[in-house]
Amino acid sequence: MSAVWPTILVVDDEKNTREGVAKFLEELDYDVETASDGEGALKIIEEKKPDIVLADIRMPGMDGINLLEKVKAKHPEISVILLTAYGTVENAVKAMKLGAFHYLTKPINLEELEFLLKRALTHQSLQVENQELRQELFRERFEQGEIISRSKAMKDVLEMVDRAALTHSTILLQGESGTGKELLAHRIHQKSPRKGGTFLALHCASLAETLLASELFGHEKGAFTGATDRKIGRFERASGGTLFLDEVSEIPPEMQVKLLRVIQEGEFERVGGTKTIRVDVRLVCATNKDLAEEVRRGRFREDLFYRINVILIKIPPLRDRRQDVRPLVEYCLNQLSRLSGNKIESIDEEALKCLESYGWPGNIRELKNVLERMIVLSSGSKLSIANVPEDVKSAEGSAFTSTRTGASANLWRAGDGNLQEMEKELIRAKLSESHGNKSQAAKKLGISRRTLYRKIQEYGIK
Repeated sequence: MSAVWPTILVVDDEKNTREGVAKFLEELDYDVETASDGEGALKIIEEKKPDIVLADIRMPGMDGINLLEKVKAKHPEISVILLTAYGTVENAVKAMKLGAFHYLTKPINLEELEFLLKRALTHQSLQVENQELRQELFRERFEQGEIISRSKAMKDVLEMVDRAALTHSTILLQGESGTGKELLAHRIHQKSPRKGGTFLALHCASLAETLLASELFGHEKGAFTGATDRKIGRFERASGGTLFLDEVSEIPPEMQVKLLRVIQEGEFERVGGTKTIRVDVRLVCATNKDLAEEVRRGRFREDLFYRINVILIKIPPLRDRRQDVRPLVEYCLNQLSRLSGNKIESIDEEALKCLESYGWPGNIRELKNVLERMIVLSSGSKLSIANVPEDVKSAEGSAFTSTRTGASANLWRAGDGNLQEMEKELIRAKLSESHGNKSQAAKKLGISRRTLYRKIQEYGIK
């Protein structure tokens, strides 16, 4: 495997500064891209997915602050360092509150720049580790592996999961965001002959390509700037156990080739290394997209698709198994009330029926979020219809009736288009309800802002 170097994008309208900084970074073995303005920088970011953006604040057209906001909205994992003259340090500090990693004053101290870049790369690695810890804590708190279901649709899925778990085949879980794909991956591991081994999960969409390569395959000391120690990757650590790759459709093309090799041959090299490492890993992949369609559109390798699509398990959305809402509510109330310290003993029938009639576009994840909000804001020991959020009450019945007017009424009507069209209309409806506020719309949908931005771009929603 060839070494993967961190990529730095330098954005500055001053040619001498831009080229001087680029030359310095190349001498430090970084891959460097340059842009003279914000618009050009955004195009490079979409194509190259740099690890760090180094941008001047004062530029014609789109300034560094606007560029920062756009980068963080769509690619929160990218670190942004701003360059500023002494007179605009106050603006740089404000920019840090908007998500900038740090700032440097001009003229640039190159030693300080080198140190700051290493800090930014280390920070990215720590964020990934912290995400793992939060996921592990979440799994412990909600007794990961226990799946609550009464519906036939979900019982059929669980029966298929249990049969597939006994094999050594690669499994592909396909379902909308929030349907419990990681829960099922845990169940597969626990029901498999590998249950004594390690279970590791990696969410591929949240990582830049450089970091993804290091997380999957590890790296050798000195493989790239900031690699001060050898790192053991997920494939190596999960050998003898199970590796769960979530949002596998978001893996970049070059990484798809390397993943294919591991699946086919069971071997790889660490980033910056030459020693071939053999592993025995059971792979479970998950996606919220139709991978066959992604292959047809040229976004996903066909050979990799056939390798991971050995056993396909489709997970129905919560709106298609509303019999599960009531037991899920009861289970989550018990768990969440214990965690919050706000003791909730029950929920009345009117509130339950309201929750059952809602469409749950964010699925189980959205249901948990809504219940947590209800518990935290409740002043009594029993939840009622008054505790149900207004956005849920206002959409009551939209999933199962056609009497409501507007986008919500048409959204779930039988025969009203395919799933993608339904999803597109739902996003439009929530954006409209939120008056264009994407953060509020994402919360209502039960998805992250990044996922919402990706959906908006994918569907061309204005």
